[in-house]
Amino acid sequence: VAGENFDQSPLRRTFKSKVLAHYPQNIEWNPFDQDAVNMLCMPKGLSFRTQADDRDPQLHSFLITREDGSRTYGFVLTFYEEVTSKQICTAMQTLYQMHNAEQYGSVCASSSCSMDSLASSIDEGDATSLAKLQRYNSYDISRDTLYVSKCICLITPLPFMQACKKFLIQLYKAVTSQQPPPLPLESYIHNILYEVPLPPPGRSLKFYGVYEPIICQRPGPNELPLSDYPLREVFELLGLENLVQVFTCVLLEMQILLYSQ
Repeated sequence: VAGENFDQSPLRRTFKSKVLAHYPQNIEWNPFDQDAVNMLCMPKGLSFRTQADDRDPQLHSFLITREDGSRTYGFVLTFYEEVTSKQICTAMQTLYQMHNAEQYGSVCASSSCSMDSLASSIDEGDATSLAKLQRYNSYDISRDTLYVSKCICLITPLPFMQACKKFLIQLYKAVTSQQPPPLPLESYIHNILYEVPLPPPGRSLKFYGVYEPIICQRPGPNELPLSDYPLREVFELLGLENLVQVFTCVLLEMQILLYSQ
């Protein structure tokens, strides 16, 4: 388990993640920092879900700044896949049995009333809500399907967010589609790693993803630096008033710290 979150139910806990594979194995000018990439791909750790939970894929980005000031950009798509290991499913069931036993013990220790009197004091509506809550936050190996989080990540020298996002989404669709893509998955990964060049300054580049072409553009020497992040998301996250305040602080050259979950 990652961190001390044993008070949470097992499905709400986070577990230690690890890098399963990365390609290429090493690049001289851009060495692979396994610990940093692992932490930044899954900042909250590995998580489990069931069919009752929301499992929509989520995309986020990160930035690694080295001591010499050089930067590396990472773009991550997190999704959930079904756990096929019987051992892991059994372990989750055991965690829930232990958790429920601890919760039941603490309730009985702190309450002098019996379970019969407790049940009689809950009306039918509350009982239904309680049952729904228990159903949502529970795991039964004979009834539920267990899913675990997994990431696919692209690490690039420039922040081509839109191009990376489109490629990762297409790759994810190919992985989860009932019908296989036109070519093996390895060929698309090999193509973007070894055959798609970095566009020269002031030029755009069109390359093919799994299903659709993808375009990325690089600013010229006398243009503003590449800013491929949608401003709409900034307005949605911060709101107009907060964004004006942040912009004012930038103009006044104040130190700014954004803190969030």
